[in-house]
Amino acid sequence: MTEKKTSAKKEFVSWIFAIVFGIVVALVCREYIFSPVVVKGASMVPTYENKDVIIVSKVSHIDRFDHVVFKAPYEDEYYIKRVIGLPGDTIEMKEDVLIINGVEYKEDYVNREGAVPFQNRITENFTLEEVTGEKTVPEGYIFVLGDNRLKSADSRHYGLIPMDSILGESKLRIFPFQNIRLFW
Repeated sequence: MTEKKTSAKKEFVSWIFAIVFGIVVALVCREYIFSPVVVKGASMVPTYENKDVIIVSKVSHIDRFDHVVFKAPYEDEYYIKRVIGLPGDTIEMKEDVLIINGVEYKEDYVNREGAVPFQNRITENFTLEEVTGEKTVPEGYIFVLGDNRLKSADSRHYGLIPMDSILGESKLRIFPFQNIRLFW
């Protein structure tokens, strides 16, 4: 009988250890490797919809056109936007054509629905210098735009984003289930 109690006690302790170990691993992963985030608003339509749940990688290298989640400049929120400019880049929007370092880019991801009839452009003309006062994106910063330009507050409105305010890069949409998608 004592042997059964000892065996049951050992099994109980091993279960407690496994559960505590699992919780610690999950907390470490969430803090340093990845984190779930709920998208709020329509600034990234059609790429993301309001209330989509995404997984953000906190260990990714940030490149141009990545979707990044960052601490909002003027409120206690996180925003998701597309990286347009990296340190050293010049940026211009001319007649709805994005020009980075003198190269024109086609933006198939931009939401072109909902424009005012007879309105030819979705994004107003601007240069980086006009909206931020900088000729090039300074070291340690990025320039971001939403995919739904008509409904996005982004670097055109609040300026450059410090790299240290970036939570991470969106890698996976996990909800709604019918729209699960991997972003690489």
